[in-house]
Amino acid sequence: MNWRVPLSDVNLDAAEIDAVLSVLRSGWLTMGSVTQAFEQEFAAFTGSKHALAVANGTAALHLACLALGLGPGDEVILPSLTFVASANAIRYTGATPVFVDIESTDWLCLSPQAISAALTPRTKAIMVVHYAGYPCDMPAILEIARQHHLAVIEDAAHAVGAALDGKALGTWGDIGCFSFFGNKNLTTGEGGMLLTHDDQLAEKLQRLRSHGMTTLTWDRAHGHASTYDVVALGYNYRIDDLRSALGRVQLQKIPAGNARRESAVRLYHELLAAQAPEIAVPFAQARGQSSYHIMPVLLPTGSDKLRFIEGMKARGVQVSWHYPPVHTFSIYKSYAPHAEALQITNEVSAREVTLPLYPSISDDQIAWVVRAVRESLFI
Repeated sequence: MNWRVPLSDVNLDAAEIDAVLSVLRSGWLTMGSVTQAFEQEFAAFTGSKHALAVANGTAALHLACLALGLGPGDEVILPSLTFVASANAIRYTGATPVFVDIESTDWLCLSPQAISAALTPRTKAIMVVHYAGYPCDMPAILEIARQHHLAVIEDAAHAVGAALDGKALGTWGDIGCFSFFGNKNLTTGEGGMLLTHDDQLAEKLQRLRSHGMTTLTWDRAHGHASTYDVVALGYNYRIDDLRSALGRVQLQKIPAGNARRESAVRLYHELLAAQAPEIAVPFAQARGQSSYHIMPVLLPTGSDKLRFIEGMKARGVQVSWHYPPVHTFSIYKSYAPHAEALQITNEVSAREVTLPLYPSISDDQIAWVVRAVRESLFI
């Protein structure tokens, strides 16, 4: 469909084309010097001691769980209001995801109070999700983790360029995980990144990323090593230099791109308040610096969401839903026997619709979206 206003759009130009062509001309396509440069630049951008690029965000989450030693019998607390990959990564290790509620309809991030209520002797980690690029209450969550000797994984898939108290999201916990999927603020098509300040965790992640091997093809091809050992049951979760070349250019665009997203969100707030006051807009009260990855809004209680979405479609506006709660999927229903306890999550999911947001969206397009919202509310 030819949308008048699409949900998202990639911010690509000649710089990305030139970067990819440079890799093609070099003759070295897999993980090598360009990936190393991308990792160094991402580490510098976030203030992390270590950054390791991987094949995708799900691989990052899986490796984080493995490196922290999660396994059968362990429980990991996380929100249900997330993409299913967060929970899948936990289950890949044999550990058990424990879904808890979010803070409120105003702040759609993991609730510290709900974390405390869900703790058991089997709890080994907390996986926070910085929904839409807005920070979880990391000081409160880290204090819970400290008191109970728990690891903290940050699912920062939405949060490139976001920060809390001047500290980048993804650098607060033991390991931070990013996604560079095609709709993310920084995209490589498919790709991801792991951050950690811990030298031992970084070494584990590096080994697990590439079959548990002690040296890489790049090392051997360039005379830095002649053989290798395999010291762990690893995976092929490597990224390649083609995608890393994209990532290096995209990283340079994050400050300006996120700034434009912020101004677009402010315009949405202004126009929705004036023209569609029935719509609730989460994250109105500032906490830290967001990356403004998506623009979630809440329809009035009792609204027919599918009818609203069809109304937006008829007006050429693509919208989405972030997210159907993980605990409602067939494969996860048994992991939430008391789903009614996820009261806020259930309410938000029933009402949430995601409006278009990307750096190149124009003020006129935002005005059209808001007009479509107002009209679709009263179909």
